[in-house]
Amino acid sequence: MADHSTNGAAPLPAADGSRRAVFVISLICAAQFVLQLDFSIVNVALPSIQRELGMPAAQLQWIVTGYALAFGSLLLAGGRLADLLGRRQVLAVGLALFGIASLACGLAQWPIMLIIARIVQGAAGAMVSPAALSLLTTTNAEGAARHRALAIWQATTAAGATPGSWPAGCSRSTSAGGQCS
Repeated sequence: MADHSTNGAAPLPAADGSRRAVFVISLICAAQFVLQLDFSIVNVALPSIQRELGMPAAQLQWIVTGYALAFGSLLLAGGRLADLLGRRQVLAVGLALFGIASLACGLAQWPIMLIIARIVQGAAGAMVSPAALSLLTTTNAEGAARHRALAIWQATTAAGATPGSWPAGCSRSTSAGGQCS
């Protein structure tokens, strides 16, 4: 079976500490950070979204759930697409689609427009995440370099999820009369 990971393009350099390798790892981890941040930070904005768009509480849950369902259910398909069409191409298309969907979220005037844009964001994220992780593992040799790259990836993932979780918890805690520390 032919390797279609780069679709005929020159392979990415091995992560040997070169500037290009550091750039590749930084770009891939930044993409993962944004995916996680966008999933978690929306929790902080839910009350203002509800107020601004006049969303009933029953629809409000779909802002978070639509993203999560699309992302989780399409991860395998995104990985297979990256195998068939090339990792870099799927990463680039996924990032572009994610950006367009993010713009649509910001410009949404109606609840259904926001929910659909969030579902598209989740689908785009399902293209980005497996392609990025695959690029990360294939550009780093087995051993210490790959372990280091995967540790950075995981730390970036956790860092992206934290800004949305912590303020959301704090806002709920303080609104109930508690203190956030």
